[in-house]
Amino acid sequence: MSKMFNLFRRAVVEVPEEPRVVSVGAGRRVYAIGDIHGRYDLFQQLIRAIVADHGERGAVDEFRIILLGDLIDRGPDSASVVSLAIAMAELWQGFSCLKGNHEEILGNAFRGDHAALRFFRGLGRETLLSYGIGEDVIADEDDSALQTAILTQVPEAHRDFLTGLPSFLVVGDYLFVHAGIRPGIALEDQDGRDMRWIRGDFLDHGPAHPHMIVHGHNITEFVDEQHNRIGIDTGAYASDKLTAIGLEGTERWFLST
Repeated sequence: MSKMFNLFRRAVVEVPEEPRVVSVGAGRRVYAIGDIHGRYDLFQQLIRAIVADHGERGAVDEFRIILLGDLIDRGPDSASVVSLAIAMAELWQGFSCLKGNHEEILGNAFRGDHAALRFFRGLGRETLLSYGIGEDVIADEDDSALQTAILTQVPEAHRDFLTGLPSFLVVGDYLFVHAGIRPGIALEDQDGRDMRWIRGDFLDHGPAHPHMIVHGHNITEFVDEQHNRIGIDTGAYASDKLTAIGLEGTERWFLST
């Protein structure tokens, strides 16, 4: 009878698992910012909000800001976004930036990849304009001329920064990544392209991952907070809402423009 009752109980009443407790580590405060996509205005606003929030919360041993990638494209001022990111990286050890799929495409364009160059005539057009590349060059079908313009107009420091970005960052129990991971694959065996492009297989995955994953790439109106991942891409380029997650110990909170 007892065995039958337990089978019935499992079939009819799902007993929820205990909430998973995750932490970025003691004495550490971390802010991660979602996809900026050329919105230099919002990037500045959110950095100011983060600095104010950090000051109000008091001193900690370690303070970090992480950008989750897709600094460029769609919005009007990608060049300024990259310039500010580089300045922060040069001046402050607590700053990190990850590579998004749009940075990957631009890296391919630097190398003359025809598909990437065609992309920048369309969805990447605003980025080219922000670097002073003319409409006539963008509209022309000459890939060689466009590649030359990109290599000439995008400063070498920007090219080196964007192509050298890492795919992920682990802080405590959290994994920060642009798009996500391939479920069931060890972190050291993950494909960097998956980390920049993956959607369904990651977003629809139910079980917990080894880390709590903070990601961008998939636009949602509000923060997409799940038991195994937290999506913070709120479509800043169109919504005017750039979002950051704040983490300290086991606490988390959110800031938006």
